[in-house]
Amino acid sequence: MAKTRGKDSLGPAQRRGRRKRVVHVFTEGLVTEPSYIEIIKQHGVPADPAMTVEVRIANASAPGSQRKPLKLVEAAVRLMRDEQRQAKRSGLEKKYLPQVWCLFDRDEHEGIETALKQAREGDVRVAFSHPCFEVWRLLHHKPVTGTFGGVCGQVTTRLPFARTPKDAANIKLVLPHQITGGYQDARKRALQMNGQHGDHVALVNRDPYTDVYEFVEQGLGIASY
Repeated sequence: MAKTRGKDSLGPAQRRGRRKRVVHVFTEGLVTEPSYIEIIKQHGVPADPAMTVEVRIANASAPGSQRKPLKLVEAAVRLMRDEQRQAKRSGLEKKYLPQVWCLFDRDEHEGIETALKQAREGDVRVAFSHPCFEVWRLLHHKPVTGTFGGVCGQVTTRLPFARTPKDAANIKLVLPHQITGGYQDARKRALQMNGQHGDHVALVNRDPYTDVYEFVEQGLGIASY
């Protein structure tokens, strides 16, 4: 049998295995969400080892004025249009199609409903937390019941590694030991917490709420960390 050299020595399935899906992420936070994503990239267990996911923080250098939910979505929709055109020209398989995600919170932002609507219409995915991303961090440590009245500070002070006001004020950076090994429990607790709200309750009014686990699984392709 004739020998082949270089990449031609790989079978079709192996060559396809080298392909990757690019996921662009727009984050509301400058530090918290990007540091969380970086930990997942390092410690995450992929659901499909043959699928490589390249994560790009699309607004890494954006100023605070461009990090409001509506601004994030507007930029994300524009990027998604460009990515879809490029993917069509390249003839990418469905599983390799690029994704664009926005991660933002309810906080006291205006225009949340408009942002969610524009995201749906523009094929942009949203990972949404109410009142803030810290709810998802907290779920890695304990169940969450009741309400926070839309106040993120009430969530932050319940984090086990924010024992003093000073700790709470400097808690933006996510560290590996705060979340690794806790994904499955956090996901289970999130589903239980979200189940407190009836379907008739609008997403923007669900306090507390988070669906960051959908970003982890459907965006990053991670099964656990």
